[in-house]
Amino acid sequence: MPDTLATVVSHSLEIKHSRFIAHAAPIDTAAAALAFLQQVAIPDATHNCWAYRHGSEYRSSDDGEPAGTAGRPILAAIDGQGFDRVMVVVIRWYGGIKLGAGGLVRAYGGTAAECLRTAPRLPLVALTRLHVQAAFEDLGALHAALSSHAAEKLDESFTPSGVELRVELPSDQAEPLKNRLRDATRDRIRIQRCTEPGPLDD
Repeated sequence: MPDTLATVVSHSLEIKHSRFIAHAAPIDTAAAALAFLQQVAIPDATHNCWAYRHGSEYRSSDDGEPAGTAGRPILAAIDGQGFDRVMVVVIRWYGGIKLGAGGLVRAYGGTAAECLRTAPRLPLVALTRLHVQAAFEDLGALHAALSSHAAEKLDESFTPSGVELRVELPSDQAEPLKNRLRDATRDRIRIQRCTEPGPLDD
């Protein structure tokens, strides 16, 4: 799995009198990326170019620079440094000397890459969501197992016969959790992998 950022970071460069400042942040959603853009963009700067990667979802903007000279190099820097769930905004103040297309690619991509290269990293852990159905008499064993396997309870609903809940846990803990619960409850517990991220509806 790739890494995300541990915190918001910034880095600045001056290239032929143009000033470039990169701001990078970890993001949970695409909406969070755009919210970060609104937070750091400077309206009177010459350009506020950006890119984000969130799993298979990504977007970038050249913000008035020639097509492909800013947003895509920033995205390439995110991917090249092995990051995911990251937004990078590179702000430019034009210094009077044109850099040319190749110079712009190097400036935007290089500023973003250097910002990320020195940033504190946070490993991303693959997560799995499970739908669990348990009888009342098995609740003690269930909750003990959940805490032992780093499972976070997302929601819970009670039924006449017991409880249904959705949990999220590291993917490599899913099978050990299932095995432990089946042993502890003599296979009374029912566990299914969630296919939808929404709340319980059955």
